[in-house]
Amino acid sequence: MNMVTENEPVSVVQALAERWSCRGFLPDAVPRATIERFVSAAQRTPSWCNTQPWQVAIFSGDAIDDLRASFAADTRLTPDIAFPPGYTGVHAERRREVGLQLYDAVGVARGDREASAVQMLRNFDFFDAPHVAIVSAPADLGPYGYVDCGLYVQSFLLAAQAEGVATIAQAAVAMKSELLRERLGWGDDRHIVCGISFGWPDPDHPANAFRSHRADVADAVTFLD
Repeated sequence: MNMVTENEPVSVVQALAERWSCRGFLPDAVPRATIERFVSAAQRTPSWCNTQPWQVAIFSGDAIDDLRASFAADTRLTPDIAFPPGYTGVHAERRREVGLQLYDAVGVARGDREASAVQMLRNFDFFDAPHVAIVSAPADLGPYGYVDCGLYVQSFLLAAQAEGVATIAQAAVAMKSELLRERLGWGDDRHIVCGISFGWPDPDHPANAFRSHRADVADAVTFLD
């Protein structure tokens, strides 16, 4: 993982190429000064009319341990943003491909629903990350607030990558929206968008042994001259 230095800055293109979703972290905490640098960079994210709608809570230390315990004890699944009812066509194919890559890496046999469910539940212990950021948006801004927060998430991921910090954005964490609002003292006027678990990557964890594929530009972009 490349880290920012005065002599070796990391470009946005390089950070995009090297970023990946980490599912196995070392227990060591990221220094607060490092976190403050990349969240400060993420604060430069553009937003609709410069509303900057994101509010972020970062759990570390005893706070993240308590949150893990709360997630394990509370069975409520109350996402504020409806999950897709299903995936079809190329989107289903891509979802299946990355799922099989993960299961192959961690030794889950195809068709083993019990083992795959256990792997899915790893989302709720943040893959043992020492930190998790909870990203929220004002409910009254609707989809545009969510889009702005999506831009913020991308900025957060890339700025962390430039510091050598591994990340994974997790929609699953938003399934615990009601619990998170209770813990944070937020009202129903804020919607939980996602979580971002982050920390130093465990190079020996099997879940970190693969990289997901990307479609060709021609599959996503149409040029009109």
